[in-house]
Amino acid sequence: MFRHRGKNRTYFHNLKLASALSFVAGIVNIVGVLSVQVLTTNITGHFAFFSEEILLNHYSEALTYLIFILCFLGGAFCSSFMVEFSSGRKMFRPHFIPLVIEILILSFVGIADNNTLDIVISPNAAAGLLLFAMGVQNSLVTRVSQSVVRTTHLTGLFTDLGIELSKLFFKEREKEKKQLKKNITLKLVIIACFFSGCVTGGLGCRIIGLKVLVATAGLLLCVIRYDKLLYRYYAIKRKLR
Repeated sequence: MFRHRGKNRTYFHNLKLASALSFVAGIVNIVGVLSVQVLTTNITGHFAFFSEEILLNHYSEALTYLIFILCFLGGAFCSSFMVEFSSGRKMFRPHFIPLVIEILILSFVGIADNNTLDIVISPNAAAGLLLFAMGVQNSLVTRVSQSVVRTTHLTGLFTDLGIELSKLFFKEREKEKKQLKKNITLKLVIIACFFSGCVTGGLGCRIIGLKVLVATAGLLLCVIRYDKLLYRYYAIKRKLR
């Protein structure tokens, strides 16, 4: 789901990518809201809060929201930079380093729960790290899927879904219906997995607190391993042919 690009990339590659990483984003989203009271998967709302604090002359609070925005931007930049740098080099697969960084951040924030260890980070620092991680994920998924899949926010997704649903009602679009139905299914899968991640993460957060992020990092490790094993399976299958 990470390795194939361009013409080699299929609808099912995007479907698997969307379902796995939108579930992860859903968990991070609800954990951020419940544990640090900050939206940690997108920055749309932070722009509104940033503007409000400036209007109220609360410049220190405004700076906090600006840092949140820059954390997401920084994550997206670093992810894209690493993919670009790794492309054409045989050191690592282009997707590997961004995913490892996301795993390390989620694990660190998860074990920094002050109920278990003496490691304590402030709520704002935790939020900034999670926003950076989601910037990394969003940039990686966007590049791998060629902007077909977005996993960390749903606003644009619902807009596209509304547009595609409306096209189904016109006979002039008969030739496009098969592709439209595929696109709609993909978006519904992302929405369902994001929502499932929110519910699962919310329940996990109530029971084990921020440590649910460690489990989420473990899920990402399983995704990397699955992708590697599947790639090897098909490589061996091609050689045998």
